[in-house]
Amino acid sequence: MMEQKHPLPPFTLETAKEKIQMAEDAWNSQDPEKVSKAYTIDSEWRNRDIFVNGRVEIVAFLKEKWHKELNYKLKKEYWAHTDNRIAVRFEYEYQTKEGNWFRAYGNENWEFDENGLMAKRYASINDLPIKEEDRKFR
Repeated sequence: MMEQKHPLPPFTLETAKEKIQMAEDAWNSQDPEKVSKAYTIDSEWRNRDIFVNGRVEIVAFLKEKWHKELNYKLKKEYWAHTDNRIAVRFEYEYQTKEGNWFRAYGNENWEFDENGLMAKRYASINDLPIKEEDRKFR
């Protein structure tokens, strides 16, 4: 049986928002293996200036990310969708090993295959230094 990740395209407003919430929950788990299961085996990513291809590279990328980005907390928001594509805006906060806090802002464009797995993820992200008392997410 083919691997599937519901909801499947074509997306409605409701199922697009469901997919976004599932992604937010998975990323906030900070479990690279769990997160990778939402993507096709050969998923193609652009994350900032880094290009990642396939689940093995996704897991390695996320392990390194969460090794450097401590106390990570993410919020995703619906922007738009079509049949098999979803656009989101997001922000997340994290702390460096040195104790500095940052808020990252960005947009993602997602494309899904017929089985509801994300085949493409393109993320544009900018970081802003913040003071601990200015954190939004706890």
